[in-house]
Amino acid sequence: MKVSVTVSLKEGILDPQGKAVEHALQSLGFNSVKGVRIGKSIEIEMDGSGNQKEAVKDMCLKLLSNPVTENFKINAEPNK
Repeated sequence: MKVSVTVSLKEGILDPQGKAVEHALQSLGFNSVKGVRIGKSIEIEMDGSGNQKEAVKDMCLKLLSNPVTENFKINAEPNK
């Protein structure tokens, strides 16, 4: 099973990296850009046993994200 985790900053948390990219894009002439938030994407390959979504949720809470400042979204799909 392939699991994708998207981690992003919670609303209201300052994103200096996103702000720097926003300013850079505007300086390149992309004036329609009004906000940029930077996150991370993590792909995990797992075997087919057990409850993978629960295991990945536990991984996110313990290591892959900071639950105080970040949200995460899990998308699991079977291997083809």
